[in-house]
Amino acid sequence: MAPGEPALLLLLLLLPAPLLGLPLRAAACPASCRCYSATVECGALRLQAVPPGIPPGTQTLFLQDNSIARLELGALAPLPALRRLYLHNNSLRALEPGTFRAQPRLLELALTSNRLRGLRAGAFTGLAQLRVLYLAGNQLVHLLDFTFLHLLRLQELHLQENSIELLEGQALVGLASLALLDLSRNRLGTISHEALQPLVSLQVLRLTENPWRCDCALHWLGAWIKEGGQRLLSSRDKKIVCAEPPRLALQSLLDISGSSLICIPPSVHVEPLEVTANLGEDLRVACQASGYPQPLVTWRKVSQPREEWPPAQAHPGGGVLRLGGHGAPDTGSGMLFLTNITLAHAGKYECEASNAGGAARVPFQLLVNLSRQQRLPPPPAAGPVSHEPLYEAGSMAFRALGLATQAAIAAAIALLTLTALLLAAMICRKRRQRKKEAGPPGEGVLFVNDYSDGPCTFAQLEELRDERGHEMFVIDRSKPLFAEGPPAEGLPDRAPSEGAAPGLLFPPPIAYEIHC
Repeated sequence: MAPGEPALLLLLLLLPAPLLGLPLRAAACPASCRCYSATVECGALRLQAVPPGIPPGTQTLFLQDNSIARLELGALAPLPALRRLYLHNNSLRALEPGTFRAQPRLLELALTSNRLRGLRAGAFTGLAQLRVLYLAGNQLVHLLDFTFLHLLRLQELHLQENSIELLEGQALVGLASLALLDLSRNRLGTISHEALQPLVSLQVLRLTENPWRCDCALHWLGAWIKEGGQRLLSSRDKKIVCAEPPRLALQSLLDISGSSLICIPPSVHVEPLEVTANLGEDLRVACQASGYPQPLVTWRKVSQPREEWPPAQAHPGGGVLRLGGHGAPDTGSGMLFLTNITLAHAGKYECEASNAGGAARVPFQLLVNLSRQQRLPPPPAAGPVSHEPLYEAGSMAFRALGLATQAAIAAAIALLTLTALLLAAMICRKRRQRKKEAGPPGEGVLFVNDYSDGPCTFAQLEELRDERGHEMFVIDRSKPLFAEGPPAEGLPDRAPSEGAAPGLLFPPPIAYEIHC
């Protein structure tokens, strides 16, 4: 061994593995992952959570193409040195506030192609050094105010290929360093000038492939692009095509004159304007609004300041005020839902409809009865009355009728019931009579058939009737075949002819045989 070689071997053994470019697996590396220097590769391993055992000094972490549905609070806490985190192509549905609080050095965060439907306030708390944020290919619908408040040094925000319909006015507050904003291929119909004002460093803006509604609310955008915003748009990004109204469809916003971008102020209709309800009932009141663009309809109690009005308000006694139309795609008919009405619900309400053309309001009055039910007045004494309940005592349909109408309905129903009972009784009586009168053939008359002593005549038949009223004819053989009659006065005596029977005025021509 050459001189100095033992010292060289000893030095190699003492050097840390990262300096030698060797994998960290022997020191610390999650199962099935690959660890090189300050990089850990755990992609496409069907992981459902961040694997434990990642070295604390890791700066780049690949977790793409897995099945991670949630980032547990504290899962990334052991990785304070993280600079780049790739979580694209997973199944993340939400980001809890404070998820990245332990990553103050993170520069790039990729959350592309997940299932995020919303971003909560504080989801990006702690990412003061973040430069690039990828949120493309998710299912985002609304971007609420102050969503990106803590990303003071963010330079690129990729939001393309989502389903964003609403960008609130303060959603981009805090992005003073943002240079690129990509909102293409979403469902934006409009965007306010207020929403883009915080972007003082913006250099690239992409708004193409959205269903833009070209009305007075977009007048500012066309003027802004023509005045100085063209520098932010490439030749492709300048093609902001209108989807509605139909008369402007498929036209470029830059080719439309400002006088053609019009709005129709809203009009509001509430019917009825006053309702009386009982304790414990449910109530639903519709507020119909029209205008262009379709107005946003909201309800509130007049006693509550409009600035402090929330989308849902709880009342004492379990009653809940739920408001329809706020933030919904179809806001033409806002519904006021009141469940389990209490005295706290009584008062004045206001339905407000607003769009880019203005606002309109209509008051509504709610009165609450102290009793839970209203008793029906007794029907008039004339005529029979049915004791069956006609309507439930709390039925809104029956209470809507006048007292005279209610009494008339009760009397009519009672009369119809009595008529039906009389008809049924008459039908039963007729059937019973028919059964008594009708009978099988031969019932009521008894015939005696006796041909043992030869034929018989009417003179030998004797009519009888038994105790049940049945008629019968009995042959009496002791009687002659022909009845004897007294001699006729004034007739000459004649000698009886041969074959004549004694006692007859004239011989009968024939003796009839009776089959009984």
